[in-house]
Amino acid sequence: QVQLVESGGGLVQAGGSLRLSCAASGSIFRINAMGWYRQAPGKQRELVATITKGGSTNYADSVKGRVTISRDNAKKMVYLQMNSLKPEDTAVYYCAADRGSVVGPNSDYWGQGTQVTVSS
Repeated sequence: QVQLVESGGGLVQAGGSLRLSCAASGSIFRINAMGWYRQAPGKQRELVATITKGGSTNYADSVKGRVTISRDNAKKMVYLQMNSLKPEDTAVYYCAADRGSVVGPNSDYWGQGTQVTVSS
């Protein structure tokens, strides 16, 4: 099994920045792709960004240019640097990991989530 634990969420003003972290433990050799999803109240969970073991990244159009995903395989960590935050970025952010090359809604492993609230 793989455990994912997110941290770094909080309350920030619009225009501010946050850095989310996700620590992986357990059978991490199973992990290939990792990523972040978010879910706002009353909305479906949506992709934010993904990164493969080799470092290839993918971003949702809504966050491109404002968000950077990175990964430290040695430390078993994945990060999400979010800048120029907007109130519409308010959501619970989930770390996800998959044995395959793509992180999606049905990925193998999920964290418990960390709340990000952006005030206007």
